[in-house]
Amino acid sequence: MRLALSLLAVVFALPAHAADPTPGELLKGKFADSKIFPGTTRDYTVYVPAQYDGKTPACLWVNQDGVQFNAPKVFDKLIAAKEMPVTIGVFVTPGVVPAPNADALPRYNRSFEYDGMGDAYARFLIDELLPTIEKLKTADGREIKLSKNPNDRAIAGSSSGAICAFTVAWERPDSFRRVFSCVGTYVGLRGGHEYPTLIRKTEPKPLRVFLEDGEGDLNNYAGDWWMANQTMERALTFAGYEVEHQWTAVKEGDIGKHNGKHATAIFPDAVRWLWKDHGKAEIKAGKGSPPMQQVLADGEGWKLVGEGYKFTEGPIANSQGEVFFTDVPAGKTFKVGADGKPVEVNADNGKASGFAFGPDGSFYGCGGFGLVKYEGGKSVKVADGFAGNDLVALHNGTFYATAPAGGKNEIYFIDAKGQKKVVDTGIKFPNGITTSPDQTLLYVAESRTHWVWSFQIQPDGTLKHKQKYFHLHVPDTADEASADGLKVDRDGRVYVATNMGVQFCDQPGRVNGIIPTPNGKCANICFGGEKFDTLYATCGDKVYCRKLKVTGYNHFDKPVTPKKPGL
Repeated sequence: MRLALSLLAVVFALPAHAADPTPGELLKGKFADSKIFPGTTRDYTVYVPAQYDGKTPACLWVNQDGVQFNAPKVFDKLIAAKEMPVTIGVFVTPGVVPAPNADALPRYNRSFEYDGMGDAYARFLIDELLPTIEKLKTADGREIKLSKNPNDRAIAGSSSGAICAFTVAWERPDSFRRVFSCVGTYVGLRGGHEYPTLIRKTEPKPLRVFLEDGEGDLNNYAGDWWMANQTMERALTFAGYEVEHQWTAVKEGDIGKHNGKHATAIFPDAVRWLWKDHGKAEIKAGKGSPPMQQVLADGEGWKLVGEGYKFTEGPIANSQGEVFFTDVPAGKTFKVGADGKPVEVNADNGKASGFAFGPDGSFYGCGGFGLVKYEGGKSVKVADGFAGNDLVALHNGTFYATAPAGGKNEIYFIDAKGQKKVVDTGIKFPNGITTSPDQTLLYVAESRTHWVWSFQIQPDGTLKHKQKYFHLHVPDTADEASADGLKVDRDGRVYVATNMGVQFCDQPGRVNGIIPTPNGKCANICFGGEKFDTLYATCGDKVYCRKLKVTGYNHFDKPVTPKKPGL
């Protein structure tokens, strides 16, 4: 529900005759020890409320560009009135690399730090600046203790500082969950214009967001701030976030333009809203977009299956839904037992990287040795002479395997007699491989770009109609999606293990949703469990699983034809 505010109606919830509350203490300093932004120096101001006892960890409010919105005085009044919790404010300016001499310019890091996507600034705050702040003491010797509970932490800013605040919470909801955004720069400076799309597609995060803007905001080469902020609000609402906003027309005194005047006027009420119900209820994620709701099961999140491996890959399930995976450097195969925990079943699988079960229940693996079948603890050669990477076994007893080694970038077809032939070359590091549920289309992940290719399978195993088809999202911190393992469900969705998590696409090739993994890694995936409705993900040294609403398709089963997708 939109807040019923006007500039004339914004007042503090204290009687006009009440004495001003005891002001908090302001500590000032410089920080010049960043390894994340090397060479930078910046100023900070720390607000410590009078009510802080130095013993109980306080809530935290971080603000970019230093002190804004008359925040210390607002906090004095709201804390005294118990309309926000006891909160320590950290107001920090952007980094500057000082000029080497009097005739040179410094390097101003503001746009790089604030407008940039990714977790760099979040890591700067969490790992570098805030530990330094916690070493400070007030004039009367109170130590600075900050709560680590993300529900106790808010972050704010104006313009580029606003998108920076949102990015910190977006990247690290385990550390910040309340965001105040004034005239936010969600435009095409350093990728910020992608946020409305990512918000709609990514599994919702537990965030509460207040957006402020005016009709007279900037409209320049990078975009239209006024429209971008409204687009952000609509995306957050669509995806089920807890979001509030205040827009304004242009008014006398430049209110409604690219400045903090309107935000300063509404700031007390925005802060009240951001901290509402604090201590009574945690901020929780919404259900997400309709496509996300079709895939994710309510109340089900990622669960740790196993950890401590070197590098996990090749997850696959047999006809009973039992899941197997490999620790590639160790050359070991593990099976997820009935208790949900992995047990070693093969101490030497030849360092296989891809597994598959055939229609007769046989267990196959591929790697630098080609293709083998595992029988009685031994590896029996099926086809050699190529270095396989990933594998899919079809219902008719044939196989396709990717072989990127040595820059050859080949795709192999192996028939039921073990005869192999190259059926494609030229994809930049072909990696994960699967087919559509009707087994007429072959899908191949191109790790070095943001594409998954589609081919039509011919009766003799050859491929036709090669096309870049599935368009994946790429994090700002990478130049490629690092697409790896591929799987499909019985409805025809394609699931892709990427450096953003599991991206799932509809049959026409569009990413409908992004499911991040707990540790930010994902090499391969499979469907397992008794009903094949549990997604398993190999994520570096860990393996996770998550129950879904959908049912995975097994290629050893008979082909099934999904319903026609919306085009």
